[in-house]
Amino acid sequence: MATGRKVYVISGGVTKFAKAHPEMDFRLMVKRAYDYAMKDVPALKTSDIESSRISYFSDHFARQLKAASMVQDFLGLNPKDSRRIEWGGATGGQAIQAGWETVASGRNDVCLVAGFETMSHVRTWKGNEFIALASDTNFDYPVGGFYTGYYALMVQRHIYEYLRKRKFGRIKDELKAQHAATEEAKRIMAMVSVKNHVNALHNPYAQYPVKLTMKEAVGGEMIAWPLNRPSVCTMSDGAAVTILASEDVAYKYTDHPVLISGVGCGTDTMRLADRPHGKVPLFPWETAEYYADLEYPGVHSFRAGRTAALEAYKNAGIKDPKEELDFVELHDAYASSEIQTYEDIGLCRYGEGYDFVDLGSPFLKGMDYGLDLPRKGEMPVNPSGGLIACGHPVGATGIMQGVFAFWQLQGTIGKHFGNDRLQVRDAKRGLIHSHAGTGSSVTVTIMERA
Repeated sequence: MATGRKVYVISGGVTKFAKAHPEMDFRLMVKRAYDYAMKDVPALKTSDIESSRISYFSDHFARQLKAASMVQDFLGLNPKDSRRIEWGGATGGQAIQAGWETVASGRNDVCLVAGFETMSHVRTWKGNEFIALASDTNFDYPVGGFYTGYYALMVQRHIYEYLRKRKFGRIKDELKAQHAATEEAKRIMAMVSVKNHVNALHNPYAQYPVKLTMKEAVGGEMIAWPLNRPSVCTMSDGAAVTILASEDVAYKYTDHPVLISGVGCGTDTMRLADRPHGKVPLFPWETAEYYADLEYPGVHSFRAGRTAALEAYKNAGIKDPKEELDFVELHDAYASSEIQTYEDIGLCRYGEGYDFVDLGSPFLKGMDYGLDLPRKGEMPVNPSGGLIACGHPVGATGIMQGVFAFWQLQGTIGKHFGNDRLQVRDAKRGLIHSHAGTGSSVTVTIMERA
């Protein structure tokens, strides 16, 4: 990582994510999150903040061009440097890395990273249309491209590659085999939905905290086969803020800063059909022989996610994330993509994501999910509840992950949530992951206790 300066998170704030915040416009939402963050660092003044990176996904939702400039003004940060960041679903994650870059480069010592979305301004069908404009509008969009359809297609291929071939190969009838594999996948995706909704019961910022049962999770209203309502995130209003500082000044403002030790970014084609087949980029513990018969990446895996993870791990000096990470906040727009991403970022090998869930690895150790989980708590994923239960106000989402990871690593979840049920004990290092489009761009950021 070509930088001579370490970058720390020194504070963060989040509004409650909700279907709508009719009492607030986007400026006030960001201001509420900003004020919360500033309370935690009383020695920091607005005049100390040298720049901002402000993220939101869609001008359509804000009903305002250059909305970032209005946030900059409302926070009293004029006439200082500011940039608007937009990168689809990965907008918030990219904003954090943009803030990291301005501090790591030496340009600034303190940078505010803020994000928001006001998705309640339009009806759900229109919001889905706006989001679908982040696909290839020349090819994918005209043939019915809403995102649930894309992810249903991708998980069907994932099921075929990793359950149909490997676990149901004894069934000779192709249709029966795929049906059996899909039913198994639905059960395991329901486990992810249960995990994230139950976790969110203890997160006061979450939009959909629910004591979800497996019966409810499996039997939810079908949206796009095999994805049902409990396995899909929702549109939201919300804002989030992090404040980044150089090592030179971080300890002036807090005794417990959190280091950003690694950043990674990956990209892929917008059009699904353009994605080439090639060799799997390997983590140190993998072998080419294991993937000899795998057509990669196809549409079943996210090459951008694998690329981002490889870069971030290299920068952070991580050899084995399964041993060296204590938790992950992952972009689970769909329960299916959470499982796919386990494999992309190396929490398990390609093909092992369903077993990773079934055995209980991504569940919190002390939480009652009503499930038999023999390896419960090995690698907690989305202790916050993730996008499925917290909501997904796009420009704020990746920053929200950064705030929750910051509090985890500070050991202050109890302070900010009003209870410590979601605190990962003695957490030293965590990963946040933002994902855009159908895997067209992904960021991975490693954070660790200073």
